[in-house]
Amino acid sequence: MATFKTLDDLEIAGKTLLMRVDLNVPMQDGRISDFTRIERIVPTVQELTRAGGIVVLLSHFGRPKGKRNPDMSLQPLVAALSDRLGQDIAFAEDCIGPEAALEVGSLSAGSVILLENVRFHAGEEANNKDFAAEMAKLGDTYVNDAFSCSHRAHASTEALAHLLPAYAGRNMEAELKALEGALESPKRPVMAIVGGAKISTKLDLLFNLIEKVDFLVIGGGMANTFLNAQGIDVGASLCEHDLADTASEILTKAEKVGCEILLPDSVVLAKEFKAGAENRTADVRDVKSDEMILDAGSSSAGLLKEKMDAAQTLIWNGPLGAFEIDPFAEATVSVAQHAGKLTSAGSLISVAGGGDTVSALAKAVVTDEFTYISTAGGAFLEWMEGKDLPGVLALKTS
Repeated sequence: MATFKTLDDLEIAGKTLLMRVDLNVPMQDGRISDFTRIERIVPTVQELTRAGGIVVLLSHFGRPKGKRNPDMSLQPLVAALSDRLGQDIAFAEDCIGPEAALEVGSLSAGSVILLENVRFHAGEEANNKDFAAEMAKLGDTYVNDAFSCSHRAHASTEALAHLLPAYAGRNMEAELKALEGALESPKRPVMAIVGGAKISTKLDLLFNLIEKVDFLVIGGGMANTFLNAQGIDVGASLCEHDLADTASEILTKAEKVGCEILLPDSVVLAKEFKAGAENRTADVRDVKSDEMILDAGSSSAGLLKEKMDAAQTLIWNGPLGAFEIDPFAEATVSVAQHAGKLTSAGSLISVAGGGDTVSALAKAVVTDEFTYISTAGGAFLEWMEGKDLPGVLALKTS
């Protein structure tokens, strides 16, 4: 893994720190519906302010496409930030220019200010160096605590890191350490669970993982495509029939490199996808033409738990079934709870990420038991695919 400067390497007192965070939080009826991303930045902000720094928060919100849009202002987040940080937060109506400079310049040590949406300027998504230079004028040090945005080469995640001394915040540091421990230098055996609707969206991920893990569990609609490639009739199930050859290629390559792929041998079937639908559990080779596979069966879940007992590291991205609707969440929930139990007992390192995955683990009530749960969607997936992330590379020191 590359070397990154962290807050341990920084003399904070007297510094004005431009801190890139991810405040693109979900909103419903004008109110924040999930405070996780705000809560994740609190440790870094408080460490910086308590050590005498001035913290200048940079973030995007929504997709304003380089134009000022009042509906995508960050101003409504000030109250929530103030509450979580336990101090008043200032706000500037721009992220560059004289007004922002005046607001930042008026702050004393230990203060925090939130600047307006960086995406109100076209230079942000264009990774424009001149725009980054205007932001750089507002501080003397850069801290990136937004791993979830670091797969994008934008001005506030990439260009700015080259203009000021750059450091990883505590949230970024934790994410990088967790992912390194899961994929780059893991304790073996390593099990990966990859689920979701379609393999077409996760081909790079699958090809990368079979080179790095010992057991690869494929669940959800993705499993149907692999079953179909093996000549198993999946009935009316979601299936990418046109990717049968690709699925076969993955299976063949996995066998060559010694990665054991685990597919369901028993499945939960229903003729319609709705809450409380009439369903049955059957052998995977007993799917009728009008039935859909909507979950892994209990025997399949049991096998995964046995394999997990032998693993030391678990990486999880995607559910095993249509977990959003009961009764099709049982496999995902029971396997997640088993992973949580093993993690709590100290026998398993468990790292998970992706929006559906986080929701599924929350449903299983195990989010506090996993070693690390990433709030980064696209960045987490691209890291697992083996891709370099521009915002992370910009922090690299060797």
